[in-house]
Amino acid sequence: MMDEGGIGKRFWIKFRNDTAFALYTPFFLCLASGHLLPQTFRNCISQDIHFLKAFAQAYEMAEECADDDEDKTAIRSLRKRVLDKLKAHHTLVREWGFELPDESVPYSGTIKYTDFLLAAASGRVEGEKVPGKIATPFERTKIAAYTLAAMAPCFRLYSYISTEIQALLDPNDTNHIYKKWIDTFSSPNFEASALQIEEMLDKLSISLTGEELEVIEKLYHQAMKLEVDFFNTQPISQQTVVPLARMHDLAEHHLTIFCDFDLTCTAVDSSAMLAEIAIITAPKADSDVSETQLVRMSSADLRNTWGALSTQYTEEFEHCIDSIMNIKTVEKFDYEGLHKALEQVAEFEKRANRRVVESGVLKGLYLEDIKRAGQRLILQDGCTGFFQKILKNDTLDTDVHVLSYCWCGDLIRSAFSSGDRDELKVHSNELTYKEFVTTGDIVKKVESPMEKLQGFNDILNNCNSKGKQLTVYIGGAVGDLLCLLQADVGIVIGYSPSLRRLGYHFGVSFVPLFSGLVKKQREVVEDGSCNWKGLSGILYTVSSWAEIHAFILGS
Repeated sequence: MMDEGGIGKRFWIKFRNDTAFALYTPFFLCLASGHLLPQTFRNCISQDIHFLKAFAQAYEMAEECADDDEDKTAIRSLRKRVLDKLKAHHTLVREWGFELPDESVPYSGTIKYTDFLLAAASGRVEGEKVPGKIATPFERTKIAAYTLAAMAPCFRLYSYISTEIQALLDPNDTNHIYKKWIDTFSSPNFEASALQIEEMLDKLSISLTGEELEVIEKLYHQAMKLEVDFFNTQPISQQTVVPLARMHDLAEHHLTIFCDFDLTCTAVDSSAMLAEIAIITAPKADSDVSETQLVRMSSADLRNTWGALSTQYTEEFEHCIDSIMNIKTVEKFDYEGLHKALEQVAEFEKRANRRVVESGVLKGLYLEDIKRAGQRLILQDGCTGFFQKILKNDTLDTDVHVLSYCWCGDLIRSAFSSGDRDELKVHSNELTYKEFVTTGDIVKKVESPMEKLQGFNDILNNCNSKGKQLTVYIGGAVGDLLCLLQADVGIVIGYSPSLRRLGYHFGVSFVPLFSGLVKKQREVVEDGSCNWKGLSGILYTVSSWAEIHAFILGS
């Protein structure tokens, strides 16, 4: 859709997670459901006048700065399109089925963005030294690029959100009162406008230095954040299903969040991290070793042993899943059947752990090295921010528990040891130590889906909160299936083919989170309530932690 090397596309991809904080706002969720209060919608679109006027002024300033006649013509065309929309705005709103209020006072979110845009168009950019008089053609072209960078994400965001909502609509449904608005912003014409701005931004940025491109990036990101904030601050006077933490009376509900660790929080599996520590710290085959080091394999032998263990695990896991799939597919959700089938997975996981212990590959690791590796462990984008915000929020009655197959709880605790994140409660297996050096044994606490589920239930049974429990489980592996289904809200992050295969086989429905929330929002309006409950056979899917953050906490 956009030039693969263009900065418009690159910045959109880089900051795309921010879009979740707009898409999952009460405003857009209610709009997508067709039940946004008309007055709320009218108040919001009345702000378009102020945005369009600012766009027209910014384009005029950018045209003056453009050095190339072709660029001036292109920017003039963009400005003409905005002026046409400004003239026809009242007519267009009537076509959508609404009337604008007689007067429109700009909201604070509107003012913040329009002031930011016009400042960029004037060359007043934070941290950028611009001469009092912009004299050279290069300086002028740079300011035109800055202006386009401050505008591009707004058009792309509207196109993206309306397209996401459009995908959920029934083409034959004529009762959705916001369908014409959605059609307008998801149309090829609007997409062409967004694309034209991005192409213009790409062209104006060709000759900029690396430092100036960094300014472009900051402007783009700031524009994105201001637009997201605009939708987050839209006044909503109706019950909504987001954010989850604010949906329920906090005096009556206790929120408990459970989370897997490997490949849910992390970018790599913890077993691979422990293998790396073992191999790096192991003695060389021909090196002199002390008496205490003789018990350890050489780094070459360790590498070969880890490779063999990994290959065997993968092959046997796939065989285990295939054998379960030989069971006849059910027609409706069968939790008991899934629970029984996962006993094969439990036996497999325990056999694999025994092989690891017997191999001796976990012997001789220093606790200090493990903790250092945990502190350097790269977590999934957005994971850290989510936990920091939820643990720092004193108004939430919330507990966070990590339930993991990981062999080493110290590795997990070290990964979450920064700031408030050490308040996360970790439930996993543990390595044994003798004088801070691992013996090679594992204290086995969480080896199977059943043991994860037992830990889940034990935590809830031992909870001292007097309020009603509201539980969320976040995971992405086969071992998480029972907990995901038991929780009031089960969220699957990432894409595990094995988890999906087993789930579908036993009647589990995988629903994109936004789509599921739109349906829940309709229930709130049509049925007067929205009850989250476990064992419904529905799991919600997300591709990023930003979606989880936006759903549970908001922006």
